[in-house]
Amino acid sequence: MYVDPPAPQPMRPGERPPVTAGADPLSPQPRAWEFNPEYQRLVNAWQSALPLLESLTTALDKAYRLARSPQTWDAPVGGRYVEDIGEWRSRLALYRQAVLTSISDEAADTPRWIPSAAGAPHAFS
Repeated sequence: MYVDPPAPQPMRPGERPPVTAGADPLSPQPRAWEFNPEYQRLVNAWQSALPLLESLTTALDKAYRLARSPQTWDAPVGGRYVEDIGEWRSRLALYRQAVLTSISDEAADTPRWIPSAAGAPHAFS
């Protein structure tokens, strides 16, 4: 079985944006930060995909356990069904790994906080 990659973390209560201490006081520093909506989209995608994948895995595991039971099949064709369900389980595990890894990789490349335009000085409006 595969280990799930690290999940993107939602904004925690009381979490503050990063502190930027610039060495040059004349360099433009962002005055306001906001939690990145793209990062939040990845958090939402993870939180919606994981329960669905869990329920599919649980359902297939239950079917596989029942199919392997000697009380389920009394015909020789039952072995083929057990093999098919086993193949579905391995394909689902690969699919789960691919989906969660893609979300996790994109979250690793996406900043949690971005400079906000609110409060930024504008020369002329």
